[in-house]
Amino acid sequence: MKLLEINDLWIRYVTQNGVVNAVNGANLSIESGETLGLVGETGAGKTTVARAILRLIESPPGDVYRGEIFFENENLLKKTKAEMRKVRGNHISMIFQDPMTSLNPVMEVVRQISEGIRVHSKLPKRECREKALEMLELVGIPANRGDEYPHQFSGGMKQRAIIAMTLVCSPKLLIADEPTTALDVTIQAQILDMLNTLKEDTGTSVLLITHDLGVVAETCDKVAIMYAGEIIESGTLEHIFNNVAHPYTVGLFGSLPSLDKDVRRLNPIPGLMPDPVRLPVGCKFAPRCPDANAECMQRHPEAVEVGPGHLVRCHKYGGKAGGDDA
Repeated sequence: MKLLEINDLWIRYVTQNGVVNAVNGANLSIESGETLGLVGETGAGKTTVARAILRLIESPPGDVYRGEIFFENENLLKKTKAEMRKVRGNHISMIFQDPMTSLNPVMEVVRQISEGIRVHSKLPKRECREKALEMLELVGIPANRGDEYPHQFSGGMKQRAIIAMTLVCSPKLLIADEPTTALDVTIQAQILDMLNTLKEDTGTSVLLITHDLGVVAETCDKVAIMYAGEIIESGTLEHIFNNVAHPYTVGLFGSLPSLDKDVRRLNPIPGLMPDPVRLPVGCKFAPRCPDANAECMQRHPEAVEVGPGHLVRCHKYGGKAGGDDA
């Protein structure tokens, strides 16, 4: 059953320097108990999609002007602010990018974790505290550290505390936005193992936003590759890793170091992502694509199915011209 379904989502930011086209017709879906990896360069629109799910796009300047976001068959974009407050933290939680700034520096950690329980339940304060301490233990932090302040925690402990905070109300969907950024490799592995274990124990679905294809390989069931606000390739983990199709995805894998090949230099993707204020008319990746032709420069491709459940937005696979980019 589809827990989350995003259909034709368009988001822009209206600024003094022009209209920033952040998300351009994105489509995503997550099944119950599934982990979807959303991968792309900085500025691709990944975090904007995540914030749109929780209705955290500030207006102005942000404008979600087209599309649907269904959660358990209800369109979140049509809910009132009061209805969304009941959804956030209770049914959908989000781990934001920087754990160092996500915790209140003048409030004890256990009080911050129990706050979500108090908001979404009628439990007495003592029971909220006990449940928060149990959650800390579950993520590997001794309960006797709960009354300490964030500055007394290491970076890895802060990230664990954030995860405890987001999972304390047993949400059905967890959005993890770069949950291992700024952590060393050992702590990163521990955090990912913990997320996998908690997902298996609670049945929570996960939208994992990351740059790291290695993290995706270890944790995800499905993958969506995002570029310039569009999902340009999506499918199962096997589709993306064993049957890669889009030239951009090929470039991402080509820029990774390999233990099997003896090469002196990596092979990065040339150029930069296009300016979202002035996006190309045709395929957004065409200016950087080694396979681009005149059609790619002039016509915007639709997503086509190159295998069961494997979608690619590329003229090379017969993607005919899509709709306008308004």
